Amino acid sequence: MLEQKTLDELWNFEDPALSEARFREAMTDPAYDAFERAELATQLGRAIGLQGRFEEADALLDGINAEEEPTIAVRILLERGRLLNSAGHPAMAVPLFEQAAEMGDLLGEDFLAVDALHMLAIADSGHQESWTRSALEYASAVDDSRTKRWMVSLHNNLGWAMYDDGRRTEAMVEFQLAEQWAERVGTEQQQQWAREAIAQCAKSLNLRG
Repeated sequence: MLEQKTLDELWNFEDPALSEARFREAMTDPAYDAFERAELATQLGRAIGLQGRFEEADALLDGINAEEEPTIAVRILLERGRLLNSAGHPAMAVPLFEQAAEMGDLLGEDFLAVDALHMLAIADSGHQESWTRSALEYASAVDDSRTKRWMVSLHNNLGWAMYDDGRRTEAMVEFQLAEQWAERVGTEQQQQWAREAIAQCAKSLNLRG
């Protein structure tokens, strides 16, 4: 199967159309085997879904054979869940993310397991904090630095949830943790986002004081 780094290099989440083109091109590369092309196809489906072409993305995912490679099945569950969530059906996405988290854990696919828990925190809005805590606990126990990078997004997401809920002091703690993890394993963009969140939260706290 492909390393997450390989998929990261093809993704540009700010330009899903560009990502779509990259994944389509990669799928024609003879250097990839059938399983790897299937894995690339799951990400092509995601890129198409991010452009709002939900039916097209769903049909593409339907055509991917995951019978012989359970990791691809986990990715399909994740992307089907993301499609449902983006299309305004988060409650329908929750059981798919739950299944993806369980399968990812059983397979030792830590990155995907944490991704599924992170998506549960988004889709299952009534339990956002508990799902995020579960994801943080999972990611903190993993050695892989790419999986560890989830710590940045998770602390950041929890911080903004607390911020919006008026829990500004607690939010600041989460933003500071996000910054610490961003400096350890994150990207420059994540470091910038963490600093901006801290600055906004600090301003809010000063105004409240």
